Amino acid sequence: MRVSRSSLLWIGLFTVTWMLASYGKSMATAADMKWLIKYPNAWVFPLKDTISDMMRWLVEDAHFGLFTFTEATRALSWLIEQPYNFVRALFSDGFDRRIGRDAVQIVPPLSWIAVLAGVIALGHYAKDWVLAGIVGASFAYLAVFGQWESAMVTLASVMIAVPIGVGGGLMFGILAYRHPLFERLMTPVLDLMQTIPIFAYLVPILFMFGFGPVSALVATVIYAMPPMVRITTMALKAVDPEIKDFGVMTGCTTRQMTWRILVPAAQQSLMVGVNQVIMLSLNMVIIASMIGAGGLGFDVLSALRRLDIGGGFEAGIAIVILAIAIDRLSQAFAERSTMYVPTNSGTSFVARNPRTVIVGVILVIAMGLGQIIPFFQTYPEGQTLTTGAFWSDAVKYLNINYFDQFEAVKIFFLKGFMLPIKRFFLGVPWPWMIAMIVLIGWRFGGWKLALMNGLMAVFIVTTGLWAKAMITVYLCGASVIIASVIGIPFGVLAAVNKRAGRIIGVVIDTLQTLPSFVYLIPVVMLFRIGDFTAMIAIVLYALAPAVRYTEHGVGSVSADLIEAGVVSGCTRMQILTRIRLPLALPDILLGVNQTIMLALSMLVITALVGTRDLGQEVYIALTKADTGRGIVAGLGIAFIAIIADRVIPASARNARIRYGLEGGHD
Repeated sequence: MRVSRSSLLWIGLFTVTWMLASYGKSMATAADMKWLIKYPNAWVFPLKDTISDMMRWLVEDAHFGLFTFTEATRALSWLIEQPYNFVRALFSDGFDRRIGRDAVQIVPPLSWIAVLAGVIALGHYAKDWVLAGIVGASFAYLAVFGQWESAMVTLASVMIAVPIGVGGGLMFGILAYRHPLFERLMTPVLDLMQTIPIFAYLVPILFMFGFGPVSALVATVIYAMPPMVRITTMALKAVDPEIKDFGVMTGCTTRQMTWRILVPAAQQSLMVGVNQVIMLSLNMVIIASMIGAGGLGFDVLSALRRLDIGGGFEAGIAIVILAIAIDRLSQAFAERSTMYVPTNSGTSFVARNPRTVIVGVILVIAMGLGQIIPFFQTYPEGQTLTTGAFWSDAVKYLNINYFDQFEAVKIFFLKGFMLPIKRFFLGVPWPWMIAMIVLIGWRFGGWKLALMNGLMAVFIVTTGLWAKAMITVYLCGASVIIASVIGIPFGVLAAVNKRAGRIIGVVIDTLQTLPSFVYLIPVVMLFRIGDFTAMIAIVLYALAPAVRYTEHGVGSVSADLIEAGVVSGCTRMQILTRIRLPLALPDILLGVNQTIMLALSMLVITALVGTRDLGQEVYIALTKADTGRGIVAGLGIAFIAIIADRVIPASARNARIRYGLEGGHD
């Protein structure tokens, strides 16, 4: 097989890189040029100090004439706090009347029976009795397993964060649709919002809004809003041109065109964005608990700190159960929004809204009986069940009986796989690595991508974060390799075998909804702290896209092409390796790209188990309330993510062009 000059050039460059990683340090020492390996501290630009000083001035001294910056943020905090306090009182705390230092509860929270009846009615209204049974069983689980109170606090947070995130995302998405310049300006902002670790902006949020649930809500909205913005813009652009022409012909103004034509026409796609905001808000509950949110997230976090495996799993499973119930409800409402549901306007309110009447009657009865019989107000604590002991005993059994085997696996991966990768990235001189990053950008995306890659790499090195960034790349790279080696074959299996696909789908759904902190508890107990533990947690968290995209790519190959392969005498293995996999390569690459994004987002959480990368730098900044340090380290992670997010899709486009799936450029 003939090898092109371009391929020979890249093989040569990577060979030189490997040699520099192996012998660069000794060569630099011999030539008295150690600065090639370790960027000198004297050359570091003190950006983090500048940012910290600016934030301190903003919080302490910034004044806008009639009010200070702090007064403005406190006013915004008060506005968010009022509806949150109301919803939390409604579901969890009840309504109090202050008498001096004491508080007397004058109205109890909603009875667990009333809430259960409400969600069952919602499930039936949204779809059918099957969905009603699923959401009813989910909420009943929360009560029976003693997670009700914490779950209601979490639900209250979600019920406030989601409308803000959806409303803000819709507004920004509409603006981006109307004004292309605004869209171009918003794109890098959204990229940063989605790639900067949430820990990085928890510190400035704490500075501006103080410790408490409001800060947690603000952080949740920032984390969950970007998908809504992107989906809104895409959905409005995808509206049928004939529908737009109809609006123009009827004389609609810009406002009428938006709210009466485009938004209703894009309603189904917009509901996908709403679903994403809901799921991301639930994914934030544990991190938000670190700054005062409370609820199930706080239960998981406190269990992790105590290494309480059983308690952490129970609270984590409760988050999964709550997420599944809300996810199914939101999806059902999205499907219902596209259906025509006739109404009987001439009938009475009771006939038109039987569910509402039934739930109202149950609420009144439960509140009345709850004053006499506590069971009707709060599920009895003495009748709750627990699986905590089972999970704790299971991990203890594995530790006692299989400790040597776990240690052997850990040492094998550390010595044979992880440490060589780590030595490689730490050994390459930083000028050469930057040059390679620029060349890769030029190869796949032209001079613009090369310039962007170079500027971002220079930012990392000049802020003194190069060594930690290379550890980040090593840990993320090792995790992505393992996730891809596991995920891609399972994705292929799911695509070619429907029964296996259903089983794999259930496992992946569970991994996607299980909170990221929950992965750490059993892994820490089995493998102790360190890089291997972090890698296992990252692989579990980031595995899903590798499976999903591979399954989609392999399963989407044209039946005509497969039939042509069968007619030409190809075996099943040849059809897979010579037709399905080459044509699915672009989708597989996009899956790897998403796996990298999830791996990078998990790095900050794995800092809790002793990693020494940029994630730990962000976490230390949070614990020390060092705004500049956290933001600079967060930007470092974001820039690594953006480089990967630009290079890999560009290579996927090249693969599509190569296999005739997309037109090339002259």
